[in-house]
Amino acid sequence: MPTKEDILEQVVEEYLVHKGYLVQHNIKFRPRESHPDFIRKKDSNHSDIDVIGYHPRLRGKQKVMAVSCKSWQSGFKPDYIIQNIEKDRIWKRFRELTTPKWSEAFIKAIKDATGTDNFTYVTAVACLIGEKRAWETHQPFHDALSGNPIKILTFQEMVGEIQDKLTTTLAATEIGRMLQLFKAANMKFTDE
Repeated sequence: MPTKEDILEQVVEEYLVHKGYLVQHNIKFRPRESHPDFIRKKDSNHSDIDVIGYHPRLRGKQKVMAVSCKSWQSGFKPDYIIQNIEKDRIWKRFRELTTPKWSEAFIKAIKDATGTDNFTYVTAVACLIGEKRAWETHQPFHDALSGNPIKILTFQEMVGEIQDKLTTTLAATEIGRMLQLFKAANMKFTDE
């Protein structure tokens, strides 16, 4: 049976659901045509927010999680990626963080989906190589996102936290069921 979302997106969903979030996938966005910098040839194709989590009981910037998934098996290297963004090499993969018309469209898509423009921007990664701090504190990214916080979540962190909360009650998702089997087999996803 084919899956609708990337495996990392499914793990993000499971992680957020375990924390009490309601989840939506693949929220489309693109710059408005009336934006002064809109270029039809470059800006007509939509980008998407991989996962949005909305928590009905939380307040502030933790209420909404806007997640961009990077399943790169070679690892996510914050310093290296920032250097390449600054050299205009890979900005398209991070347009919402690098191009004002795309940042505006990203924030509008979140507000349209959740009713608020206060959120936490999460980069979910398969593997982190280096320190989160460079990414999470990069001021141009914060400026692009109107001061909203930025966080990196690794696959290992998410799966470890999900596994810690699993019970023997049948999980509601395929990822949850798979992780229950890992737990039953005494397989752990922690740094120990």
